[in-house]
Amino acid sequence: MAFFLGIPLRLNRLEKIDDVITRSASRNSAKDRLNGFWNLFDKEDEVLILINADPDAIASAMAAKRLLSYRVKNVTIGYPNEIHRLNNIEMVKRLKIPIERLHTIKSKDFDKYILLDSQPSHLPCFEKIDFHVVIDHHPVNDSWDAEFIDIRPEYGAVSSMMVEYLRAANIVPSVALATALFYGIKVDTQDFEKSSLLADGISFRYLFNIANRNLVRKFELTDLRRSELKYFKVALNEVKVSKGRAYAHLGRVPSPDTLVIIADFLNHVDKFDWVLVSGLFNEKLIVIFRCDGYRKHAGKLAEKTFGKYGSAGGHKEAARAEVPLKNLSLRENQEFSTASLMRLATVHMTK
Repeated sequence: MAFFLGIPLRLNRLEKIDDVITRSASRNSAKDRLNGFWNLFDKEDEVLILINADPDAIASAMAAKRLLSYRVKNVTIGYPNEIHRLNNIEMVKRLKIPIERLHTIKSKDFDKYILLDSQPSHLPCFEKIDFHVVIDHHPVNDSWDAEFIDIRPEYGAVSSMMVEYLRAANIVPSVALATALFYGIKVDTQDFEKSSLLADGISFRYLFNIANRNLVRKFELTDLRRSELKYFKVALNEVKVSKGRAYAHLGRVPSPDTLVIIADFLNHVDKFDWVLVSGLFNEKLIVIFRCDGYRKHAGKLAEKTFGKYGSAGGHKEAARAEVPLKNLSLRENQEFSTASLMRLATVHMTK
């Protein structure tokens, strides 16, 4: 039998309760959710928590591990993705967070599986596992199932949800855990500039006097490698501006995060209403979109421009496209350029 927020469900597949998940989160108390979560575990359980590692997911995993302290035999946190962003590397290093790459773990050795800040259909490696618990704040997609499901798309961060679990358990987080959760909420709500709830603000305020905010500031400031400085020069040499729109193609980059850093930098420039920065990574064209979101929608532009070639979408003010180069049908010996980026995007911007 499956549980939704601690309430037994007599339903076969998740898609049958999509609307319930969106509407009913507030009908159950935090204590009900906590008890529904705890009831799945036994003293001898070996538990694997899986995340796609980013600040919100890492912090949430730390909180779930704390909730299971003294209730199970052991808890391991695993992640499949390589952590590239310096902010995230700094967070893991400074807080001494014990997380392990998924390929180094024998997943069959565990009794219970938890997925946080994601859903089984998000990554192929997640689809292979039958999760007992899924806690997330992204909209439900595809068909999957779990014994305990807590999905609240209206929340800005899973870290906010995990604070509610901790408080229901009367657990005061350590400084390290509070710092991680505080940072997770800051990142996923973009300092509350993105859609969020009062509940996110309440969790954030609760953590305010426990977290080490100076350490959080250190995480935020550590976002640029010395080797990446050259891409600022490339961007400044390449940038072309037309009708308040800035375009720059950087060629091959060591990580898509480099493109994000450059796009955010250019987005601070006066009279740039739109910023589009592209680069090549792992035989894909990556395009980062930025705007102010006022009478503009970066996600829709990304989808219109590159959706037919690969994955594309995002929010009003920020979006991303990832397109296999082979799908672009470039002429022989023709390379993608800033002019190519302008040509593709301008068609849809003029409509």
